Amino acid sequence: MTNTATNMAQAILSAHAALALGTPKTSKTFEPPALINQGLTAIKDEASTEVYQAAHLASLALNFDEADADVIASAWQAQTRRTGQFDANQWPTEPEDFGLRHRSDAEAFAPCPQQLGLYAVLPDAAWVGRLARAGVPTVQLRFKSDDVQAIRHEVRAAVEAVRGTQALLFINDHWQAAIEAGAYGVHLGQEDLDSLSEADLGSIRRAGLRLGISSHGYAEMLRAAHYGPSYIAMGAVFATTLKRMATPPQGLARLQVYTRLLRHYPTVAIGGIDLDHLGAVLACGVGSVGVVRALVAADLPETAVRAFQAAWEQSLSRVPKG
Repeated sequence: MTNTATNMAQAILSAHAALALGTPKTSKTFEPPALINQGLTAIKDEASTEVYQAAHLASLALNFDEADADVIASAWQAQTRRTGQFDANQWPTEPEDFGLRHRSDAEAFAPCPQQLGLYAVLPDAAWVGRLARAGVPTVQLRFKSDDVQAIRHEVRAAVEAVRGTQALLFINDHWQAAIEAGAYGVHLGQEDLDSLSEADLGSIRRAGLRLGISSHGYAEMLRAAHYGPSYIAMGAVFATTLKRMATPPQGLARLQVYTRLLRHYPTVAIGGIDLDHLGAVLACGVGSVGVVRALVAADLPETAVRAFQAAWEQSLSRVPKG
């Protein structure tokens, strides 16, 4: 690690401290890890190598994990090559610098609206129907069961529950039942992708179902984008008690740069979002906000829906036109 690379890393860290989860690592721990030089043998240009090393080190100091630090460092390197200069103040957000490309129509899943709006994640078909009738534009059935017949019954009931409403229904995980019942779409987590074959994904695609995929950072966003999904969900934005998360809350600063990178995809922010957070989350540029507890645990869920919708309209009215 050269002095130049160390100074560049410090400049990145200083310019983007808001992206840290907690306090950025101090200068005492600001040392290149053993893994920093792996994967650099193909890089011929010394200055380009220094950019990679600096961005990788700064990303680790900002508490990104190793996989995300590698993605960020590679993107910063590509950005520097593209622009012809290193700028510590310019966090990379251009899709081309991350190797993102739009898949062909044959490869991609069916499209969904860029703005999915309020997105309620619900435990059963009764809740799906209740909030669809309350005017929630996008709903997801997250039904937890190992009973195949119970799953099929609940998915069919959810599809029936949204009939006659404007709500778009996604089914979490249970993609076979979703195809059988004719749901609008399927939502999968990263671990769900591990269990599906290309043939399984092809079945979802050929059935015309939309596909949403969860992500928790850069490496998972790029993996999700590889499949050409209908939307990409990003979280958890804030701490949530509803499920154990493998990664810490990402926060608003990261959500903003994630959304800028994925600006050509419909995006959903999810995780610990309540009415007080809504305006700040929408200001990050997302097209949809996933809500669970703030609706299901509300004393009057329909009233909570109206409050969210009113706050949403108020937030959008503050966005500059043109």
